[in-house]
Amino acid sequence: MNEFTLGVEEEFMVIDPVTRELKSHEQKIVEGAQKIHEDQVKAEMHQAVVEVGTHICRNTGEARKEVGKLRGTVAQLAGDLGLRIGAAGTHPFSHWQHQLITDHPRYFEIVDEMQEAARSNLIFGLHVHVGIQSRDLAIHIANQVRYFLPHVYALSTNSPFWEGRNTGFKSFRTKVFDKFPRTGIPDYFSSIEEYDRYIKLLVKTNCIDNAKKIWWDIRVHPFFETIEFRICDCPMLIDETMAFTALFQALCAKLYKLRLQNMSFMTYNRALINENKWRAARYGIDGKMIDFGKEMEVNTRGLILELLDFVDDVVDELGCRDDLQYVHKILEHGTGADRQLAVYEQNSNFADVVDYITSQTLKGI
Repeated sequence: MNEFTLGVEEEFMVIDPVTRELKSHEQKIVEGAQKIHEDQVKAEMHQAVVEVGTHICRNTGEARKEVGKLRGTVAQLAGDLGLRIGAAGTHPFSHWQHQLITDHPRYFEIVDEMQEAARSNLIFGLHVHVGIQSRDLAIHIANQVRYFLPHVYALSTNSPFWEGRNTGFKSFRTKVFDKFPRTGIPDYFSSIEEYDRYIKLLVKTNCIDNAKKIWWDIRVHPFFETIEFRICDCPMLIDETMAFTALFQALCAKLYKLRLQNMSFMTYNRALINENKWRAARYGIDGKMIDFGKEMEVNTRGLILELLDFVDDVVDELGCRDDLQYVHKILEHGTGADRQLAVYEQNSNFADVVDYITSQTLKGI
Protein backbone atom coordinates (compact mmCIF):
# COMPACT_ATOMS: atom_id res chain seq x y z
CA MET A 1 0.00 0.00 0.00
CA ASN A 2 1.26 3.47 -0.84
CA GLU A 3 1.82 5.54 2.29
CA PHE A 4 1.06 9.00 0.78
CA THR A 5 3.56 10.69 3.06
CA LEU A 6 3.66 14.49 3.06
CA GLY A 7 6.10 17.36 2.80
CA VAL A 8 4.99 20.99 2.99
CA GLU A 9 6.99 24.01 1.80
CA GLU A 10 5.90 27.61 2.41
CA GLU A 11 7.44 30.87 1.16
CA PHE A 12 7.08 33.89 3.45
CA MET A 13 7.46 37.63 3.01
CA VAL A 14 9.92 39.41 5.30
CA ILE A 15 8.40 42.76 6.26
CA ASP A 16 9.55 46.00 7.89
CA PRO A 17 6.97 46.63 10.65
CA VAL A 18 7.27 50.42 10.31
CA THR A 19 7.03 50.94 6.54
CA ARG A 20 5.26 47.58 5.94
CA GLU A 21 7.52 47.20 2.89
CA LEU A 22 9.34 44.00 2.00
CA LYS A 23 12.77 44.08 3.59
CA SER A 24 15.97 42.11 3.04
CA HIS A 25 16.88 40.10 6.11
CA GLU A 26 20.44 39.64 4.77
CA GLN A 27 20.01 35.87 5.29
CA LYS A 28 20.15 36.33 9.06
CA ILE A 29 16.81 34.56 9.55
CA VAL A 30 18.08 31.62 7.50
CA GLU A 31 21.37 31.49 9.40
CA GLY A 32 19.57 31.58 12.76
CA ALA A 33 16.96 29.04 11.74
CA GLN A 34 19.52 26.59 10.39
CA LYS A 35 21.00 26.31 13.88
CA ILE A 36 17.58 25.06 15.05
CA HIS A 37 16.12 23.32 11.99
CA GLU A 38 19.24 22.61 9.88
CA ASP A 39 18.31 22.59 6.20
CA GLN A 40 14.56 23.12 6.71
CA VAL A 41 14.84 26.90 6.24
CA LYS A 42 16.32 28.24 3.02
CA ALA A 43 17.02 31.47 1.19
CA GLU A 44 15.11 32.24 -1.98
CA MET A 45 16.02 34.27 -5.05
CA HIS A 46 14.86 37.56 -3.51
CA GLN A 47 16.34 38.53 -0.16
CA ALA A 48 12.95 39.44 1.29
CA VAL A 49 11.76 35.83 1.00
CA VAL A 50 12.27 32.92 3.41
CA GLU A 51 11.32 29.38 2.45
CA VAL A 52 10.59 26.66 5.00
CA GLY A 53 9.97 22.96 4.48
CA THR A 54 8.84 20.16 6.78
CA HIS A 55 10.52 16.78 7.11
CA ILE A 56 8.69 13.80 5.59
CA CYS A 57 5.45 13.50 7.59
CA ARG A 58 3.27 10.40 7.84
CA ASN A 59 0.00 12.33 8.01
CA THR A 60 -1.49 15.82 8.18
CA GLY A 61 -1.33 15.80 12.00
CA GLU A 62 2.46 15.49 11.91
CA ALA A 63 2.69 18.04 9.10
CA ARG A 64 0.57 20.55 11.04
CA LYS A 65 2.95 20.41 14.02
CA GLU A 66 5.95 21.03 11.79
CA VAL A 67 4.30 23.80 9.78
CA GLY A 68 3.39 25.57 13.04
CA LYS A 69 6.86 25.10 14.50
CA LEU A 70 8.58 26.43 11.37
CA ARG A 71 6.29 29.47 11.17
CA GLY A 72 6.94 30.12 14.86
CA THR A 73 10.74 29.88 14.56
CA VAL A 74 10.94 32.10 11.48
CA ALA A 75 8.59 34.66 13.06
CA GLN A 76 10.61 34.75 16.28
CA LEU A 77 13.94 35.15 14.47
CA ALA A 78 12.43 37.88 12.29
CA GLY A 79 11.12 39.58 15.43
CA ASP A 80 14.61 39.48 16.98
CA LEU A 81 15.82 41.43 13.93
CA GLY A 82 12.97 43.93 14.23
CA LEU A 83 11.11 42.37 11.30
CA ARG A 84 7.89 40.44 10.70
CA ILE A 85 6.85 37.59 8.43
CA GLY A 86 3.71 37.44 6.35
CA ALA A 87 2.01 34.70 4.34
CA ALA A 88 0.32 35.78 1.10
CA GLY A 89 0.84 35.16 -2.61
CA THR A 90 2.06 38.72 -3.27
CA HIS A 91 2.94 41.73 -1.14
CA PRO A 92 0.14 44.31 -1.41
CA PHE A 93 2.30 47.25 -2.49
CA SER A 94 6.09 46.68 -2.51
CA HIS A 95 7.80 47.09 -5.90
CA TRP A 96 10.11 44.35 -7.11
CA GLN A 97 12.58 46.90 -8.56
CA HIS A 98 13.71 47.78 -5.03
CA GLN A 99 14.34 44.19 -3.94
CA LEU A 100 17.79 42.65 -3.71
CA ILE A 101 18.70 39.30 -5.27
CA THR A 102 20.29 36.70 -2.97
CA ASP A 103 24.04 36.34 -3.52
CA HIS A 104 24.18 32.84 -5.00
CA PRO A 105 25.44 31.61 -8.40
CA ARG A 106 22.18 29.74 -9.11
CA TYR A 107 20.07 32.87 -8.69
CA PHE A 108 22.45 35.06 -10.68
CA GLU A 109 22.31 32.50 -13.46
CA ILE A 110 18.48 32.50 -13.47
CA VAL A 111 18.38 36.32 -13.48
CA ASP A 112 20.95 36.41 -16.29
CA GLU A 113 18.81 34.06 -18.39
CA MET A 114 15.32 35.29 -17.48
CA GLN A 115 16.13 38.97 -16.98
CA GLU A 116 13.14 41.06 -15.86
CA ALA A 117 10.87 38.00 -15.73
CA ALA A 118 13.09 36.72 -12.90
CA ARG A 119 13.66 40.02 -11.12
CA SER A 120 9.92 40.74 -11.06
CA ASN A 121 9.05 37.25 -9.81
CA LEU A 122 8.38 38.49 -6.28
CA ILE A 123 5.75 35.89 -5.38
CA PHE A 124 5.11 33.43 -2.58
CA GLY A 125 3.72 29.94 -2.97
CA LEU A 126 2.83 26.73 -1.17
CA HIS A 127 4.33 23.46 -2.42
CA VAL A 128 2.91 20.17 -1.18
CA HIS A 129 4.72 16.86 -1.77
CA VAL A 130 2.74 13.63 -1.65
CA GLY A 131 4.84 10.46 -1.50
CA ILE A 132 4.31 8.02 -4.38
CA GLN A 133 6.79 5.16 -4.39
CA SER A 134 6.50 4.18 -8.05
CA ARG A 135 7.27 6.70 -10.80
CA ASP A 136 4.86 4.85 -13.14
CA LEU A 137 2.09 5.38 -10.61
CA ALA A 138 3.19 8.99 -10.04
CA ILE A 139 2.77 9.99 -13.70
CA HIS A 140 -0.57 8.13 -13.84
CA ILE A 141 -1.90 10.08 -10.83
CA ALA A 142 -0.34 13.39 -11.97
CA ASN A 143 -2.11 13.09 -15.36
CA GLN A 144 -5.52 12.70 -13.75
CA VAL A 145 -5.15 15.03 -10.78
CA ARG A 146 -4.44 17.97 -13.12
CA TYR A 147 -8.21 18.33 -13.60
CA PHE A 148 -8.67 19.20 -9.91
CA LEU A 149 -5.85 21.74 -9.62
CA PRO A 150 -8.03 24.80 -10.41
CA HIS A 151 -10.52 23.75 -7.72
CA VAL A 152 -7.89 23.74 -4.96
CA TYR A 153 -6.24 26.84 -6.43
CA ALA A 154 -9.56 28.74 -6.20
CA LEU A 155 -9.65 27.97 -2.45
CA SER A 156 -6.05 29.15 -2.02
CA THR A 157 -6.33 32.51 -3.83
CA ASN A 158 -4.45 35.01 -1.65
CA SER A 159 -2.88 37.65 -3.93
CA PRO A 160 -5.38 40.30 -5.08
CA PHE A 161 -2.91 43.21 -4.93
CA TRP A 162 0.24 43.94 -6.92
CA GLU A 163 2.47 47.02 -6.53
CA GLY A 164 -0.24 49.00 -4.77
CA ARG A 165 -3.07 48.17 -7.17
CA ASN A 166 -6.18 46.07 -6.85
CA THR A 167 -5.58 43.79 -9.83
CA GLY A 168 -9.19 42.59 -10.10
CA PHE A 169 -7.84 39.03 -9.74
CA LYS A 170 -8.21 36.92 -6.61
CA SER A 171 -4.76 35.48 -7.43
CA PHE A 172 -2.37 37.68 -9.37
CA ARG A 173 0.60 35.55 -8.30
CA THR A 174 0.24 33.11 -11.17
CA LYS A 175 -0.10 35.98 -13.66
CA VAL A 176 3.35 37.13 -12.54
CA PHE A 177 4.78 33.60 -12.71
CA ASP A 178 3.36 33.00 -16.21
CA LYS A 179 6.27 35.05 -17.58
CA PHE A 180 8.57 32.14 -16.79
CA PRO A 181 8.93 29.26 -19.25
CA ARG A 182 7.72 25.76 -18.28
CA THR A 183 5.00 26.98 -15.90
CA GLY A 184 1.28 26.33 -15.60
CA ILE A 185 -0.70 23.14 -16.10
CA PRO A 186 1.49 20.45 -17.70
CA ASP A 187 0.58 18.30 -20.67
CA TYR A 188 -0.55 14.70 -20.40
CA PHE A 189 2.31 12.16 -20.58
CA SER A 190 1.46 8.66 -21.74
CA SER A 191 4.21 7.11 -19.60
CA ILE A 192 7.06 7.99 -17.25
CA GLU A 193 9.43 7.09 -20.11
CA GLU A 194 7.84 9.78 -22.29
CA TYR A 195 8.27 12.30 -19.47
CA ASP A 196 11.91 11.28 -18.98
CA ARG A 197 12.57 11.63 -22.73
CA TYR A 198 11.12 15.13 -22.60
CA ILE A 199 13.47 16.09 -19.72
CA LYS A 200 16.48 14.54 -21.48
CA LEU A 201 15.76 16.47 -24.66
CA LEU A 202 15.56 19.78 -22.78
CA VAL A 203 18.83 19.08 -20.98
CA LYS A 204 20.52 17.95 -24.20
CA THR A 205 19.46 21.12 -26.04
CA ASN A 206 20.53 23.45 -23.18
CA CYS A 207 17.00 24.59 -22.34
CA ILE A 208 17.56 23.49 -18.74
CA ASP A 209 20.48 22.06 -16.78
CA ASN A 210 18.31 19.88 -14.56
CA ALA A 211 14.68 18.86 -14.11
CA LYS A 212 14.13 21.28 -11.19
CA LYS A 213 13.74 24.01 -13.81
CA ILE A 214 10.39 22.49 -14.70
CA TRP A 215 8.14 24.88 -12.76
CA TRP A 216 4.72 23.43 -13.56
CA ASP A 217 1.72 23.55 -11.23
CA ILE A 218 2.29 19.86 -10.61
CA ARG A 219 5.32 17.73 -11.34
CA VAL A 220 6.66 14.27 -10.68
CA HIS A 221 9.60 15.38 -8.57
CA PRO A 222 12.98 14.81 -10.21
CA PHE A 223 14.78 13.72 -7.03
CA PHE A 224 12.19 12.68 -4.44
CA GLU A 225 9.60 9.90 -4.73
CA THR A 226 6.79 12.44 -4.71
CA ILE A 227 4.27 14.32 -6.75
CA GLU A 228 4.73 18.02 -6.01
CA PHE A 229 1.71 20.34 -6.12
CA ARG A 230 2.83 23.91 -6.80
CA ILE A 231 -0.33 25.79 -7.86
CA CYS A 232 -1.44 27.36 -4.54
CA ASP A 233 -0.72 30.86 -3.27
CA CYS A 234 0.99 30.80 0.12
CA PRO A 235 -1.97 30.60 2.55
CA MET A 236 -2.35 33.12 5.34
CA LEU A 237 -3.52 30.62 7.94
CA ILE A 238 -1.99 27.32 9.03
CA ASP A 239 -5.54 25.88 8.89
CA GLU A 240 -5.67 26.76 5.18
CA THR A 241 -2.26 25.23 4.46
CA MET A 242 -3.36 22.03 6.15
CA ALA A 243 -6.71 21.93 4.33
CA PHE A 244 -4.98 22.10 0.93
CA THR A 245 -2.36 19.56 2.03
CA ALA A 246 -5.15 17.18 3.11
CA LEU A 247 -7.01 17.73 -0.17
CA PHE A 248 -3.95 16.93 -2.30
CA GLN A 249 -3.18 13.85 -0.22
CA ALA A 250 -6.79 12.64 -0.45
CA LEU A 251 -6.90 13.17 -4.22
CA CYS A 252 -3.78 11.05 -4.72
CA ALA A 253 -5.15 8.30 -2.46
CA LYS A 254 -8.53 8.34 -4.22
CA LEU A 255 -7.01 8.11 -7.71
CA TYR A 256 -4.78 5.28 -6.48
CA LYS A 257 -7.82 3.48 -5.09
CA LEU A 258 -9.60 3.80 -8.44
CA ARG A 259 -6.56 2.33 -10.17
CA LEU A 260 -6.61 -0.66 -7.83
CA GLN A 261 -10.22 -1.16 -8.98
CA ASN A 262 -9.14 -0.93 -12.64
CA MET A 263 -10.78 2.47 -12.98
CA SER A 264 -9.47 5.93 -13.66
CA PHE A 265 -10.67 9.52 -13.74
CA MET A 266 -11.06 11.19 -17.15
CA THR A 267 -7.95 12.96 -18.37
CA TYR A 268 -8.55 16.33 -20.02
CA ASN A 269 -6.15 18.29 -22.12
CA ARG A 270 -4.24 21.25 -20.84
CA ALA A 271 -6.19 23.78 -22.92
CA LEU A 272 -9.46 22.84 -21.21
CA ILE A 273 -8.06 22.72 -17.68
CA ASN A 274 -6.50 26.15 -18.30
CA GLU A 275 -9.97 27.63 -18.79
CA ASN A 276 -10.80 26.67 -15.20
CA LYS A 277 -7.43 27.83 -13.91
CA TRP A 278 -8.03 31.27 -15.42
CA ARG A 279 -11.46 31.47 -13.79
CA ALA A 280 -10.00 30.42 -10.44
CA ALA A 281 -7.33 33.16 -10.66
CA ARG A 282 -9.90 35.80 -11.59
CA TYR A 283 -12.86 34.95 -9.35
CA GLY A 284 -11.57 32.58 -6.65
CA ILE A 285 -14.50 30.65 -5.14
CA ASP A 286 -17.08 33.25 -6.21
CA GLY A 287 -17.18 32.44 -9.92
CA LYS A 288 -18.17 29.52 -12.08
CA MET A 289 -16.03 26.75 -13.50
CA ILE A 290 -16.69 24.35 -16.31
CA ASP A 291 -17.80 20.84 -15.43
CA PHE A 292 -16.32 19.10 -18.45
CA GLY A 293 -18.31 15.92 -17.83
CA LYS A 294 -21.59 17.83 -18.09
CA GLU A 295 -20.14 20.39 -20.54
CA MET A 296 -21.68 23.26 -18.62
CA GLU A 297 -20.78 26.05 -16.20
CA VAL A 298 -21.26 25.26 -12.52
CA ASN A 299 -20.75 27.40 -9.40
CA THR A 300 -17.18 26.88 -8.20
CA ARG A 301 -18.41 26.34 -4.63
CA GLY A 302 -20.62 23.50 -5.86
CA LEU A 303 -17.71 21.85 -7.64
CA ILE A 304 -15.58 22.09 -4.48
CA LEU A 305 -18.31 20.35 -2.46
CA GLU A 306 -18.45 17.65 -5.16
CA LEU A 307 -14.68 17.28 -4.86
CA LEU A 308 -15.01 16.72 -1.10
CA ASP A 309 -17.61 14.02 -1.80
CA PHE A 310 -15.32 12.43 -4.39
CA VAL A 311 -12.46 11.90 -1.91
CA ASP A 312 -14.64 11.16 1.13
CA ASP A 313 -14.11 7.39 1.15
CA VAL A 314 -10.31 7.65 1.62
CA VAL A 315 -10.21 10.48 4.16
CA ASP A 316 -10.65 8.51 7.39
CA GLU A 317 -8.00 5.96 6.44
CA LEU A 318 -5.57 8.84 5.86
CA GLY A 319 -6.64 10.50 9.12
CA CYS A 320 -7.05 13.92 7.51
CA ARG A 321 -10.80 14.55 7.95
CA ASP A 322 -10.38 17.32 10.55
CA ASP A 323 -7.93 19.22 8.35
CA LEU A 324 -10.13 18.75 5.29
CA GLN A 325 -13.19 20.06 7.15
CA TYR A 326 -11.62 23.53 7.13
CA VAL A 327 -12.53 23.80 3.44
CA HIS A 328 -16.11 24.48 4.63
CA LYS A 329 -14.81 27.39 6.74
CA ILE A 330 -13.08 28.86 3.66
CA LEU A 331 -16.33 28.58 1.70
CA GLU A 332 -18.04 30.39 4.60
CA HIS A 333 -15.49 33.13 5.45
CA GLY A 334 -13.84 33.60 2.06
CA THR A 335 -10.35 32.94 0.78
CA GLY A 336 -7.27 34.91 1.82
CA ALA A 337 -7.88 37.21 -1.15
CA ASP A 338 -11.49 37.86 -0.12
CA ARG A 339 -10.37 38.74 3.40
CA GLN A 340 -7.54 40.99 2.19
CA LEU A 341 -9.99 42.86 -0.05
CA ALA A 342 -12.46 43.26 2.83
CA VAL A 343 -9.74 44.82 5.04
CA TYR A 344 -8.69 47.17 2.22
CA GLU A 345 -12.28 48.27 1.56
CA GLN A 346 -12.62 49.54 5.14
CA ASN A 347 -10.04 52.38 4.87
CA SER A 348 -8.38 51.94 1.44
CA ASN A 349 -5.13 51.52 3.38
CA PHE A 350 -2.53 48.97 2.28
CA ALA A 351 -0.71 49.18 5.63
CA ASP A 352 -3.86 47.76 7.26
CA VAL A 353 -3.79 44.86 4.78
CA VAL A 354 -0.14 44.08 5.59
CA ASP A 355 -0.87 44.21 9.35
CA TYR A 356 -3.81 41.86 8.82
CA ILE A 357 -1.63 39.40 6.86
CA THR A 358 1.16 39.39 9.46
CA SER A 359 -1.28 38.87 12.35
CA GLN A 360 -3.10 36.00 10.57
CA THR A 361 0.20 34.31 9.68
CA LEU A 362 0.86 33.63 13.38
CA LYS A 363 -2.66 32.52 14.26
CA GLY A 364 -2.72 29.05 15.82
CA ILE A 365 1.01 28.87 16.56
